Amino acid sequence: MSIAASPGFPQRDAGWAAPAALQARGISVRPARSADLDWLRDLYASTRRDELAAVPWPEQTKRAFLDQQFALQHAHYLQHFPGADFLIVEDAHARLGRLYLDRSTDPHVLVDISLLPDCRGHGIGGALIAQAQALAHADGRALTLHVLHANPAAQRLYARLGFVAGEAGQTHLAMRWDGAGTKPDARVS
Repeated sequence: MSIAASPGFPQRDAGWAAPAALQARGISVRPARSADLDWLRDLYASTRRDELAAVPWPEQTKRAFLDQQFALQHAHYLQHFPGADFLIVEDAHARLGRLYLDRSTDPHVLVDISLLPDCRGHGIGGALIAQAQALAHADGRALTLHVLHANPAAQRLYARLGFVAGEAGQTHLAMRWDGAGTKPDARVS
């Protein structure tokens, strides 16, 4: 499936705002649009750059592979999480990342969170995840996710935010936050 043939996003009001700590930094979220697909493809490629650095393929082959993988992932997310909020994280100047959160299920599912490399490690992801936890807590639900085994930085972040490791698959680790009677701090910075 090519990027051009990729389906767009469901158009609905997500009813989701960036946490106050991010808004104070000029960061907001908005629903993703079909016009974001090319940028989202590049964001996806940035998350796989280190992994593919050692692969002895020509750059054109790597790009074609990443384009195909993005298109398949995008179609999978739309098919398996039709009730999800597909959000773009941005500031006044540029798009910074994406957050896909399915609140239509029990438990809620953090489908995907990805930030551009320069935006990682600055509290943006942590604040967005804490906001997702607060929404789950308000609904009396847990929050689950899957993280790549090859992404220990994300695993540490999730553990710090109270997620507990669950079943380990071939490529991903399931993690769950059940609130444990605590209300998450959406002011994480």
